[in-house]
Amino acid sequence: MTAAGRDDQMSRLERSSHTAFIDNNTLFVWGGYQVVGGEDAVLPSDELWLCDLDSGSWERREIAGEVLPDLSGFCGSYVNGRLYIFGGCDPQGYTNQMFSVDLTESCCSWRKVTDAKGTTPSPRNKHSSWVHRDRLIYFGGYGCKTIEEVRNTSSSSFIVEEMSWTTIGDTLFRCWGWNNEVNVFDTHTATWSRPEPQGPAPAPRGCHASAVVGNKGYISGGVETAQLDLFCLDLETWTWTQFDVSSSCAPLGRSMHTMTSISDHTLFIYGGLGIDGNTLNDAWQFNTLRREWTNMSHPHEDKPRVDHTACAGNDDDVVVFGGSSKLCILMDSVAVLRAPSEHHCRDVLIFQTQPYSLSRLCEDFIGRNADVFAAQLNWLPSKLLSKIEKRVAFFSTTRPDPRI
Repeated sequence: MTAAGRDDQMSRLERSSHTAFIDNNTLFVWGGYQVVGGEDAVLPSDELWLCDLDSGSWERREIAGEVLPDLSGFCGSYVNGRLYIFGGCDPQGYTNQMFSVDLTESCCSWRKVTDAKGTTPSPRNKHSSWVHRDRLIYFGGYGCKTIEEVRNTSSSSFIVEEMSWTTIGDTLFRCWGWNNEVNVFDTHTATWSRPEPQGPAPAPRGCHASAVVGNKGYISGGVETAQLDLFCLDLETWTWTQFDVSSSCAPLGRSMHTMTSISDHTLFIYGGLGIDGNTLNDAWQFNTLRREWTNMSHPHEDKPRVDHTACAGNDDDVVVFGGSSKLCILMDSVAVLRAPSEHHCRDVLIFQTQPYSLSRLCEDFIGRNADVFAAQLNWLPSKLLSKIEKRVAFFSTTRPDPRI
């Protein structure tokens, strides 16, 4: 492949609103959108990108099977080697379709989930999911319901946006709005269910962040509050808990940020779109036992991100990929719109949250100073040499992203 061809292929990594996960120290990335010719363009559904986090090298993998519609605002979840895509918006509007692909197969293919039992949630986007005991537990989002569905839904569970109502004659036909519903999909039985949680539930929302710690699911943000709110749902008893934290030591309210579990009692928050309209570059940790926030210093303060992904990596690292470094929101008296952004990113940001082991420190030191140890590297056992060579490759290709 020519250098121009490689550059063109790598430019397809630039994206926002994608899904990502890590398996065996490999970062998998699918979907999202980027800007082409000044317009948002949804990225192809038949390709999956893999990054070896030891070496930093990327490869593209094709996915056969059913061609998915162009989706935005979907929710991706990975469990037992299978990637599930639920909801989002396609060219026909909001959808509640689910697709899955088994990534353990050498030739993997998309398939539409058509045999699910139970009641499928209403069409929606901008929702989130927790993976717990092989169940996909979806929360919130923005979508549409029929009038009958709205009448059978608590006013505290679905907020109708009047400007989005559709009328035919004098009849109100369909409503659009935000919800705080919890819907569960059992991946073993392909069955939908909807528990009825107790306790102080979060307000309906979307574009929030979610994470699982043990048997509890956490959500934060996605609403216009001065400080970042935080709720916890016990995934066994279905009971909500709200965390009340002093406003003097809490992060700014935000949406389109990420939240990642880094220990059995710690959450890591990064970036997002602040209620002040700025793309944020701050990092925070929340201790669920002490119920307190800590503002973290980090080496990526020159890399604000919104609509990115963050995954838990080796050694309690948080691996951030993609997103936009500068999101532009246009507002007038009729609507709030997102302007196409030329600031989509493709770099991988590593956040160290714990002290590294001695072996990790040695590997990284040699990787950064390979020329010093060139004569000695061949003395290493083949397995260790292979790992060191990957670290050398990682640090030799690490350089600032020219798009920010």
